[in-house]
Amino acid sequence: MERPAPLTFCWRIIFPENRFPLFGIVRYDGAPVWAGGGGRMPAPALNIEQIGELLHEVFPQAFFPGCGLSLERVDYGDVRVRRAYHDDFIRPGGTISGPTMMELADFAMYVAVFSAIGRQPLAVTTNLNINFLRKPGQADLIADARLLKVGKRLAVGEVTIYSAGSDEPVAHVTSTYSIP
Repeated sequence: MERPAPLTFCWRIIFPENRFPLFGIVRYDGAPVWAGGGGRMPAPALNIEQIGELLHEVFPQAFFPGCGLSLERVDYGDVRVRRAYHDDFIRPGGTISGPTMMELADFAMYVAVFSAIGRQPLAVTTNLNINFLRKPGQADLIADARLLKVGKRLAVGEVTIYSAGSDEPVAHVTSTYSIP
């Protein structure tokens, strides 16, 4: 009986759809090799509807119909949220204020934490660092949040904020949440 030829592996940059490039192991025939078999991420601990209900329950003063915050996509540790544009967000110079973008980034991280660990409304921000990259347009803000590491006590992630209709990020955020 003949043995099949051994598979050969190499390090290569992988470009997942709509994500930042990753370094990963691929077979020379190009097929990605992921730990855990098949490369599938786990299902989110809470889906988009469950997170919306939880936010309305624990923050009725901040998350309600017409508040301007909306959930657009929820996957495990990877979410997209939107802040509807309002003239009140404009600061001198005609740009959207930094606190508005920080609020959106913190909200996006909170949703990402729920998507990974489930119903933990007492999870709190322990660190948030924001870099303003360019002047946002007077449009909705869109935040893509991605958790980089989820441990027993901390979740670390990053958020990229865009003006609606633009592919260029206006801010980049790193943040850490404490998990009770």
